[in-house]
Amino acid sequence: MFEQIAQSTFWLEISKFWKQIWGAITDIGILDVIDIIIVAYLIYKVISLVHETRAEQLIKGIVLMIIIYIVSSAIKLKTLSYIMNKVLSIGFLALIVVFQPELRRILERLGRSKISNLNVFGTVAPDELEYENKIRSAIDGICEGVADMALQKTGALICIERRTKLGEIIHTGTVLNADLTAELIGSIFFPNSPLHDGAMIVRDGKIYAAGCFLPLSQSNELNKQLGTRHRSALGMSENSDAVIVVVSEETGIISVAKNGSLSRNYDVVTLKNELIADLIPEKITPQGDKKSVFRKGKKNEETKN
Repeated sequence: MFEQIAQSTFWLEISKFWKQIWGAITDIGILDVIDIIIVAYLIYKVISLVHETRAEQLIKGIVLMIIIYIVSSAIKLKTLSYIMNKVLSIGFLALIVVFQPELRRILERLGRSKISNLNVFGTVAPDELEYENKIRSAIDGICEGVADMALQKTGALICIERRTKLGEIIHTGTVLNADLTAELIGSIFFPNSPLHDGAMIVRDGKIYAAGCFLPLSQSNELNKQLGTRHRSALGMSENSDAVIVVVSEETGIISVAKNGSLSRNYDVVTLKNELIADLIPEKITPQGDKKSVFRKGKKNEETKN
């Protein structure tokens, strides 16, 4: 008899539980669904932004501390719960200071999002065809110069500016504002020349500055055999939307860094195709034809090596 009562009570509780769940589901409206989708998307973007960075370990540590605080409060460990409460309350300001580079990188990526690039004020763009020809000429010059330096195993670091302005980087070097040619690139990176030890900045299809210092990447994913040039290229790609071309002084291998990733083993053809895809992508016209226009760059990321 007691077993029958216990079983009936158990199934009664199960029935109440499912009724509560079903009631909660039926109460969900369109706005609730939209709210859930937005929150889920934001969580996904935060996870993707901090993935494989120091901030990933930071989030794991924060979650662990929150769990410790909840458990200590639940089982009445007053001293531990008091300490964890104080740590969590003042830890936010400390985290802003310690992880300032990661936070800056996340905000810069958000600033390069499609929403932030909307032309709200309807400003007039420059002549697209003329500008495209200038960029194509610059790409040809870069590829020709890089090919020569790769054969001679001359180290080079070429940073192509896109939407993110590199004023603070340009100030570390020498402003040239010269037409881009393969011969001038070779002269800049010729061993023992005054400007060879640094990065060349390309802006609007011209060599704007040379001898510039780029920020070094702190990533542990980078191949240990790669030197300072590659770490600088990766660091610049982590902090901006620039495309950085690297020629190894030891092997003559051509690499490209962008969007926090580094790809290697390019030749002249693949490098030219990569730069065209990044700097002069295709746009679909209303008639369904494709034409090339200059924009901020390609979004696809390469695999880290």
